[in-house]
Amino acid sequence: MALWWAEHAWLGGARTDRGVLLDVKDDRIASVTTGTGVAPRGANRLPGLTLPGLANAHSHAFHRALRGRTHERSGSFWSWRELMYSVASRVEPDGYLRLARAVYAEMALAGFTAVGEFHYLHHGPGGVPYDDPNEMGLALVEAAASAGIRLTLLDALYLRGGFERPLEGPQLRFGDRDAAGWADRVSRLDDTDRVRIGAAIHSIRAVAPADAVEAAKWASSAGRPLHAHVSEQRDEHDGCVAFHGRTPLAALDEAGALSSDFTAVHGNHFSPEDVFLLASTGGGCCACPTTERDLGDGIGPFRALHSAGVALSVGTDSHAQIDGFEEARAIEMDARSAGETRGVFAPFALGEAATVGGMTALGWDAGSLAPGRLADFVNIRMDSVRTAGVDPGLVAAAILAASAADVVTVVVGGKPIVADGKHLFVDEVERELADSIRSLIQ
Repeated sequence: MALWWAEHAWLGGARTDRGVLLDVKDDRIASVTTGTGVAPRGANRLPGLTLPGLANAHSHAFHRALRGRTHERSGSFWSWRELMYSVASRVEPDGYLRLARAVYAEMALAGFTAVGEFHYLHHGPGGVPYDDPNEMGLALVEAAASAGIRLTLLDALYLRGGFERPLEGPQLRFGDRDAAGWADRVSRLDDTDRVRIGAAIHSIRAVAPADAVEAAKWASSAGRPLHAHVSEQRDEHDGCVAFHGRTPLAALDEAGALSSDFTAVHGNHFSPEDVFLLASTGGGCCACPTTERDLGDGIGPFRALHSAGVALSVGTDSHAQIDGFEEARAIEMDARSAGETRGVFAPFALGEAATVGGMTALGWDAGSLAPGRLADFVNIRMDSVRTAGVDPGLVAAAILAASAADVVTVVVGGKPIVADGKHLFVDEVERELADSIRSLIQ
């Protein structure tokens, strides 16, 4: 048993509770007691505000190497993608392990306790498999373990270079020979206490509907989370309508992909019919606002999705930033800009997207400070230049004021992985990031 005493803790709703005692047994919360005036003797003290651990529901770890390097010229997602391919062509397992460990440590320092890695960098140059065809995925598993965070490895099916176009160049590393080969490879990966194996359909442009059927069957039969990039860019959305006669989400639905285990990533160009379809099938939607801003992808209909009952989550995607507070806050701020009104979302709804929404999308029994849940939580300071004077009794204090820089303590399974703002397992995360990225960028 271990005791953690939080000066303020968010247990749900618009307000936080003061003097909350979390009793942890093994890796789960055994009990929650509110209204305790002082920390009991021997309890671990958490001053400031304590929240459930944040969930990063959408990540491409190797994209971190592109931060700050793609902005010297105009363009679009498609021109950015060419630069991404140049990095993808250089990544090898040892380098990927080092880079991903540092990226996941950066996430931990930002308050993320779980990450969904949308993994499509599978094979060697030219698409030649390594001796173990899951070597790149296993490097990610090891990286997450070294950084101390939970990992849902969303192994992506990727078979085409576009509508009716074969894979070519760096894309050859992404593809398996067919959907059956993908399923056979992924079936060799196993869950652990800190790892969940899920599935992903990269996109309808990269996976024909008939092949998407196979991925959906594999995920459903194994009870796995299934994610897909959907309507991220207008060209992709309109191209699917022109080629298949239906939207990407409708094509995925016909393939049997949509269910309560399905998460659509982005959804920037959803039609009203898409919003209804996702809501009626119980699927969720992951917003990645800082990447969507960076790439000029557009603003998704997140107000309509939320109103329809679609569970939202957040991801840092290309890692233009790694800050869960900013991702959640951006859902609101972008909606304000799009609709020319304030207060589109209640702050606690944004908090749910950053915590329990993401954890559910990734298959983890976490995301709330409640008995029986995994003991994953993050503590932020309320005396920084960002949070000073903000009312810690309101969850808005975290969502609308705090940033990743305010994270002090991060606990996963009842054990700290960040203390006093320092990562406990990865030394000098900044140097690790710089060195691993330098090795990729020649």
